[in-house]
Amino acid sequence: MTLPVPCAVDLRRESLDGVLDRVERSLQVRLDRETLVRKRRTVGARTDRRTWVRIERRGFDRIGAQGWNGPESAAVLSGVVMPWWYAGFAWREPGEPVMWRADEMELVSAAPVGQAALVIEDPRLPDAWWYALNTSLDALAAQSAPRVATPDTETITQELVTATLGKVFPGVADTTVEEWRPAHADLTWANVTGPEFCMIDWEDWGMAPRGLDAATLWGHSLAVPDLAERVWSERRPDLESRSGRLMALFFCAKVAGPHAHPEDPRLKPARREAARLIVELHASG
Repeated sequence: MTLPVPCAVDLRRESLDGVLDRVERSLQVRLDRETLVRKRRTVGARTDRRTWVRIERRGFDRIGAQGWNGPESAAVLSGVVMPWWYAGFAWREPGEPVMWRADEMELVSAAPVGQAALVIEDPRLPDAWWYALNTSLDALAAQSAPRVATPDTETITQELVTATLGKVFPGVADTTVEEWRPAHADLTWANVTGPEFCMIDWEDWGMAPRGLDAATLWGHSLAVPDLAERVWSERRPDLESRSGRLMALFFCAKVAGPHAHPEDPRLKPARREAARLIVELHASG
């Protein structure tokens, strides 16, 4: 069955007074409208309880059978540096195949390392930050997940990996993912804080090919060669597994594929790294 596709909406340009009023009534908080952070499909704000509320709009076509409670389900994870989750609720937008969800969680004082997914300058993170990253990713990978990850709100499957790589790098004959582990699934520089480390925005977490998180952070570092090298070095066991190399190539396919932007600072390094990864995948059989 094909789900209806909702009307495209950019929350940076929409009036959200009704949505914010509903969230305040349901969670019994007062949102500080002056701290409102707007993104294309999410908004967030501080509250009078010194917490943070994140609100997202998502179409039915992007909500799988597992439901849509990523931040809530991630609250059971241990050993991962992340905000405490306190409460959440969801509702349907009248007349549209769209759901809204609001989650109240711990207010994180540190700012995101990047204002966008990628960085173009080295953030010069301390060694303690890298230790916390490694500890958290190792702890996450050692646990179980009742969900499948949805990077870019799309459920990641073997079929998706094969189709994506086949379209951009048809020379890679074997795209079989051998290892699947729990992943944050949106580990960009906008979703980690610094200099004090914390992983935020857990709505897409779940089972994914080993190395997805490391490859995502590495890929968004490609415009800063020293930083990309540091990410690869820190997460070498993941990235140099066969699944990890496939995930690194999967990232490169998104940057260098049919929708490549000629001014993307990651484009040239992504093409160069893709050539290297293809050789290594062939060599490993």
